[in-house]
Amino acid sequence: MARAAASISDAAVVPALVIGTGYGGSVTALRLAQAGVDVHMVEMGMAWDTPGSDGKIFANTTTPDQRSFWLRTKTKQPLSHFLGIPIDKNIPKYTGILDAEEFSGITVYQGRGVGGGSLVNGGMAVTPKRETFADVLPMVNADEMYDTYYPRANAELGVGLIRAAWFDSTPAYQYARVGRKHAQRSNFPYVFVPTVYDWNYMEQEAAGTVPKSALAGEILFGNNHGKKSLQKTYLSKVRATGRVTISPLHRVVDVRPATGGYKVTIEQLNTAGDVVTVKEVTAAKVFFAAGSVGTSKLLVKFKATGALPNLNGEVGKGWGDNGNVMCGRANHMWDATGTLQSSIPTLGIDNWAAGGAFAEVAPLPTGIETYASFYLSITKTPNRGTFTWNAAAGKAELNWQTAWKEVSINAAKSIFDKINSKEGTIYRTDLFGVYKIWGDHLTYHPLGGAILGRATDNYGRLQGYPGLYVMDGSLIPGSTVVNPFVTITALAERNIEKIIATDF
Repeated sequence: MARAAASISDAAVVPALVIGTGYGGSVTALRLAQAGVDVHMVEMGMAWDTPGSDGKIFANTTTPDQRSFWLRTKTKQPLSHFLGIPIDKNIPKYTGILDAEEFSGITVYQGRGVGGGSLVNGGMAVTPKRETFADVLPMVNADEMYDTYYPRANAELGVGLIRAAWFDSTPAYQYARVGRKHAQRSNFPYVFVPTVYDWNYMEQEAAGTVPKSALAGEILFGNNHGKKSLQKTYLSKVRATGRVTISPLHRVVDVRPATGGYKVTIEQLNTAGDVVTVKEVTAAKVFFAAGSVGTSKLLVKFKATGALPNLNGEVGKGWGDNGNVMCGRANHMWDATGTLQSSIPTLGIDNWAAGGAFAEVAPLPTGIETYASFYLSITKTPNRGTFTWNAAAGKAELNWQTAWKEVSINAAKSIFDKINSKEGTIYRTDLFGVYKIWGDHLTYHPLGGAILGRATDNYGRLQGYPGLYVMDGSLIPGSTVVNPFVTITALAERNIEKIIATDF
């Protein structure tokens, strides 16, 4: 739990306020602090630094408790059924780690806590291919990104690759080897994907010399040992500067111009989600890093309610789901995928050039043999949603249609129809409901809503308001063609370097 002593005080005056502690916020806070600027970070979620009654900080994937979901009384698992049976269960309402935020047509999964999405993602740290970068961020100099900022991000995040010989021999990746074999037999290119897991630690887990983490199925609700989340990388360095204070369980509800910069209204929450106190602070500069959804919701609200009326009409636009769609395949008995499955995926099927899909071979760490191959696909899709403010309901809404996922399903089919045909296998229909093949109701990779060069200038400065910046995935127009967090991190490194050089 967060210690109250660390939290920002009412009427505080700060040189820089960072909203959010995910990738963009962590990069921003570290570089500002290293440049000699005192920074305060506010985070809606908890600190996740204190073990629960079981001695562990994070709940296990297969046995979710109140730590698992953000202010829900029932879990909302991405994979909601098994053998056709619903697996969601009742839990106490609590400021848990994973938010399944429901909009019309889509559920967006987001991390809640100090470290943001890094707490709950699968750790796949992918740099887009150089030739696809112009599709991702056409307004950004690719040479700078690939020569400077991608290498910087990868180094800071601790990105590494699995040892090939170990991959080929360990029972924990039998599921991925089956996925590789099927890809090869249908002539699809497959790639090993770098991750932020400590691979030496995982090999020790397999040897039984350290507490199990990836090999205990930990992923969706946090990882207790081996994963290098932001807590262990950027935020560790942030704390070491001595210039940054972090306030967990604090939610920003208003930002408006004031003498000395901006007046920011913040609600402090308890672990039941109740507001226990409201604070007003003044910040000379404010950095929005609340994630694609969080930042987009705040900006459309502030424009519509008159707090920041001069924000331009691009705010809230260009939001995308990175083309996410999930599916499972039922394999033959001779293609067992293993009872022990590492929760950290490290293999992908790359059919981007031919079919517009990159599919990670994902784990199903159930502890039993499922004979199933499971995939999360990232696909090329033109569809973009828009956030708007519903004044009557008092909330931001997303215009999104589940029907738009058809493009993503067709792209994924470019891989899996062919594999099924070759292997004589069928799609699983029991994972997302009853007789439902495609997980087309969700995204793990929200992007966009404050597009670089449109809602902001080319470095994230919000148009119309000097001293307001966007530093997260909302800058990226809807897709990164691969898992997005390395690109979000690298873009933040690029932007904050320029901002420090010119605005401070």
